Amino acid sequence: MNVGKNLKALRKFKEMSQEEIAQALSMNRSTYSGYENGVALPNIENLITFSEFFKISIDDLVKKDFSVFSVSDWQNYSASWKDEAKGTHLRVLAGMVDQNNEEMIEMIPEKARAGYVAGFSDPEFMKVLPTLQIPFLSKDRKHRAFPISGDSMPPVNNGSHVIGEFIQDWTQLKSGTACIVVTKEDGIVFKFVYNHLEENQSLLLVSSNPLFEPYTVKMKDIIEIWKFSAYFSKDLPDVQLDALQLSLSYRNLHKDIQRILDKIKS
Repeated sequence: MNVGKNLKALRKFKEMSQEEIAQALSMNRSTYSGYENGVALPNIENLITFSEFFKISIDDLVKKDFSVFSVSDWQNYSASWKDEAKGTHLRVLAGMVDQNNEEMIEMIPEKARAGYVAGFSDPEFMKVLPTLQIPFLSKDRKHRAFPISGDSMPPVNNGSHVIGEFIQDWTQLKSGTACIVVTKEDGIVFKFVYNHLEENQSLLLVSSNPLFEPYTVKMKDIIEIWKFSAYFSKDLPDVQLDALQLSLSYRNLHKDIQRILDKIKS
């Protein structure tokens, strides 16, 4: 394990002293120094702390040897997340086409929801899914329909299907965009996305229902992102009208009824 050497190399790259690092991490200097000098090994909680502070994976902290990195190596490593976020290495996307070789919209049923994380790149998994075509969606973009559960994103009801457009370059996502985000831990979620990739390689996911707390998902835990295009539901949205809206609605309804009655009389 290269933890000690790597902590020292990462600290020097940041041009910080052991005291400054220890203070930033709310840690005794002697404790941090012990980890850096190899006197003690950090536990998993401290490995997570170091990983988040230096913005590197625990795997890299343990396995890579940052002590041999040149300036150009550091620059390339610091920017490596962008290649992943931009989809420079093409994301695997299995899909179905019709007899005219046009893309079909695969519909993920609720019962296939749990299996999607494992089967999203498997043509055999996609082959058995129901498909649909929607004329008003661009044929130049890839779309897919995902099941939505829960009541965190009104007016989209529990049991609805949200159709999303596949996003290859995550860095171009505008904050506040509604997206289906497929993650390793939570599977399929539908949220408003706030783009923090440049700052800390993460997305903030926010519900339209204020009862649900926003939460952060790391880029390394994201499998796919699909930008909201449309949704369909077997239920009408539950629209709440205030007193003024109800009064206006009643008056308009009364006028319509009176107009119909006047026509009948004439």
